[in-house]
Amino acid sequence: MLEQTITVRLAPPLIAKLKRAAELTYRSVDEVLANTINATLIAPPGLPDDLAGELAAMRLLSDRALQAATHPSLAPAQQYRLRQLNQAAGTRALAPTEAAEQTALLAAHHRSVLRRAQALAILAERGYPVRPTPFDASPTDDETDDSEATA
Repeated sequence: MLEQTITVRLAPPLIAKLKRAAELTYRSVDEVLANTINATLIAPPGLPDDLAGELAAMRLLSDRALQAATHPSLAPAQQYRLRQLNQAAGTRALAPTEAAEQTALLAAHHRSVLRRAQALAILAERGYPVRPTPFDASPTDDETDDSEATA
């Protein structure tokens, strides 16, 4: 790996922490800092590089930005269309254009869920209370059962 030198300005208390960690682990400050950055920006395995990088970089977001990221990124019209296509797929074979649209919307939905989950996990690590929120889309008829209706 080709190494590159950069200059980083740090507050004296942070420098002291780095030096102390280096002393305790018998490593250089450079090595401690590099390992800390790698551990902080670790990307979840098994994801496309762009998504993994995006999720890893979320650790650098402010609390306010993370709270905003807990909201769905899929527009209500897209959510509605995905529900339509899923219901249609349950009753008939989708046309190739419909299947392609469903695949694209489903991928966008999964990406939104992963972003939201990552934001909630980071907020929880930072000490914010994370409460489950109701899913804002109404369930389809086949997603409810009689026990819910009679309860």
